[in-house]
Amino acid sequence: MPSTLTHIALHVRDLDACIAFYRDYAGMETVHERAADGKRVVWLASPGQGARFILVLIPGGPGQQQAADDFSHLGFALDSHAAVDAIAERAQAGGLLEWPPRQEPYPVGYYCGVRDPDGRFVEFSYGQPLGPGAPDTAQGRSGA
Repeated sequence: MPSTLTHIALHVRDLDACIAFYRDYAGMETVHERAADGKRVVWLASPGQGARFILVLIPGGPGQQQAADDFSHLGFALDSHAAVDAIAERAQAGGLLEWPPRQEPYPVGYYCGVRDPDGRFVEFSYGQPLGPGAPDTAQGRSGA
């Protein structure tokens, strides 16, 4: 039986700062909130995607000290080059830009990297075979 990736759960140092970051930069919204072991746990999703994939934020994490050459990241697709540029400009002004916008060959596309309040890298891209900006011929392609 095949499985489906439904969520990623992250322990974060500052829950409210991370909620604000993912709301402001990625457009995510709170779809569930509860107390677990006396701690507030928040589920975030892209608009209309709460039944498909969520990001679970759990307080009490140590934070990430991600090295510049560690390309582990969360990835968000945007609908244009201009949207990537706008995120990069905003992140630059806030001291959060890690990877300036750049174009790479398919399937990587156009992207920039931003550091979230916990220290984790977050990629914002356009033109990958997933999400907004994906070429019609790439939608649903397996093995990408």
